[in-house]
Amino acid sequence: MSAREILAAVGAVLVAAYVVWRWRRLSAERKAIGLLVAAALGIYASGVLSELPDPKAVIEDIAQALGAWTYALVGLMAYLETGAFVGLVAPGETVVIAGGVIAGQGEIRLLPLIGLVWICAVLGDTTSFFVGRRLGRGFLVRHGPRVKITPERLAQVEAYFQRHGGKTILIGRFIGLVRALAPFVAGSSGLPYGRFIPYSIVGTGLWSATFCVLGYIFWRSFDQVASIAGQAVFGFGVTVGLIVGIVVVYKRRDAIRDWMLAHEHHPLVRPLFALGRPVYRRLVRPVVHAIVPHLRFVWNRVTPGDLGLELTIAVAVASAGIFVFVMYLVVLADDPGPTPLDTELLDAGDAMRSQVVVDVAKVVSALGAFPAVATLLAVAAAVLAFRGRVAELVVLVAGIGLIYAAVHIAKAAVDRPRPAAPLIETAASSYPSGHAAYATAWIAVAVVVTRRLGLAGHAALVVAGIAIAAAVGVSRIYLRAHYWSDIAGGWALGAGIFGLLTAIALIVNYIRHNGGKREPEPWAASPGREAHRYPVSRTGR
Repeated sequence: MSAREILAAVGAVLVAAYVVWRWRRLSAERKAIGLLVAAALGIYASGVLSELPDPKAVIEDIAQALGAWTYALVGLMAYLETGAFVGLVAPGETVVIAGGVIAGQGEIRLLPLIGLVWICAVLGDTTSFFVGRRLGRGFLVRHGPRVKITPERLAQVEAYFQRHGGKTILIGRFIGLVRALAPFVAGSSGLPYGRFIPYSIVGTGLWSATFCVLGYIFWRSFDQVASIAGQAVFGFGVTVGLIVGIVVVYKRRDAIRDWMLAHEHHPLVRPLFALGRPVYRRLVRPVVHAIVPHLRFVWNRVTPGDLGLELTIAVAVASAGIFVFVMYLVVLADDPGPTPLDTELLDAGDAMRSQVVVDVAKVVSALGAFPAVATLLAVAAAVLAFRGRVAELVVLVAGIGLIYAAVHIAKAAVDRPRPAAPLIETAASSYPSGHAAYATAWIAVAVVVTRRLGLAGHAALVVAGIAIAAAVGVSRIYLRAHYWSDIAGGWALGAGIFGLLTAIALIVNYIRHNGGKREPEPWAASPGREAHRYPVSRTGR
């Protein structure tokens, strides 16, 4: 037996002995927890885990046996990690890295794998969120006192997620235990889903891409990269914990200082004062004066919460849109043939063919033509210019210009043939659909009007913009002018560019309006704070 297995055996015996000794005084929950801990330690001490088969060999066998079904397996595990709390007992990075390893072996493609893992991880977060919304709070209210979760502590958790829930979801995606529980707790705490989902999209996207790419690059040394990834995640968690601890200590510095001053003459505290005063005066205080204001200035400009939920939503839309567009671009550059759903949706349109519907589809399709969209944007730009909304005007005009250029560059690069027998005049290559990309301008204009021109309550306008963009895409498939992948790529391109420009505009506008304001000194938040600095004792020493 190794040293770890011996320690695990000793721990199992001690835990089991404690449970037996305190059996009558322990609650049922603590008995169960103690027995589970003793059993887990006993299994580890038995050496069974060390005799498990080589994970790389298992992955290779699974890839050869499943082929393209490997996508489904990796996606299912990514979903179950948070959707069914599997992440509490199994690290999700291992499965995602394994998918990247299989992609590195050439059995599956990397970009579709990242996209599938991304979608499944978001769905898992969403499932856990709504399970928490439905069951979590009631369960905690009924059974929380048994494990010392009082109503006061529950209220503290809810207040925390109202203030920092989005950051916890985003950063916690890279910390195993937090990743498995944070969506559930966010749902049970009453955090609105609209504030939850943008952070989930950004966090799961970064997580999926990071670990899929790691497995893809280092597929020949799976054991090593899995170990390095585990150590990196652990180190990241420790770093986040240290940062949180420092922030908590900083926020409670007055209470800590008062407690130390009250116990200044205690034998254990007196040496701390003797050493701490000169260190604080000569080193800590000058460093704080020099660095903290600049750190706070930078932090307030890169934290999504301070720039508003709009920034996180814009980043989520931009990252998802650009990823989908590039994914299809890479896939079709290798093989411009039909992708999943391409022929199926064309056949469905043929089965519902009607001359009346064809005529209607042609009218709807025209709403996505560049002249129609350019007219819409010209009207919107005139209104924005009259209102002095320069940032929104630049986003709309620059967005449609970049979309137009990107559509034609991608068409020339891919040169994909159109579907056979189109019912409308077509030109150039098929990917991406220019009509679908231009149609996203209807959504962008609707969002600008409702959010910036005093019509925030008119959500129906945004829904109408989404409906127009969707109808344009469907009409192009029905008229056999494009495949589904062309439409999806066009929508993604438009959403990605408008989302990216919106994020940039938000940051620039924030800095422009706040850059000239001097950050308050951290120690000058309240009057009289100078009289309570650390080196001064209550006795005047």
